[in-house]
Amino acid sequence: MARTKFSLEYQIRSSPSILYSFLTTPAGLTQWFCESCDINEDIYTFGWDESTEDAQLVEGIDPEKVVYVWVDGEEDEFFSFEITKSEISNDTVLYLTDFTEDDEVEDQKQLWLSQFEQLTKRIGA
Repeated sequence: MARTKFSLEYQIRSSPSILYSFLTTPAGLTQWFCESCDINEDIYTFGWDESTEDAQLVEGIDPEKVVYVWVDGEEDEFFSFEITKSEISNDTVLYLTDFTEDDEVEDQKQLWLSQFEQLTKRIGA
């Protein structure tokens, strides 16, 4: 089945540097993205229930951008976060780019939005 690249934009009241730590550190990631997280050099092992998946951090520009590639994922696919400040509201804006099956785009978007709501609560925004 074909896969589709999709993007989301989410406003969050947080400083970019605090948000960046929630996207790159085990302490931050386990509060909203996964149940466990271990790092060995640039390989992140994310755990959910009884499964784990490895992702390589291929780009990390504090506090602007984070790009991960799933170790066992499709070639040329990644998931990334870009952090900017809105000139109008001065809120921090989090942009997500990810890939999924063609028939699962809306479900994946809803999953990410749910996770971003959890992230917002954990940051205290």
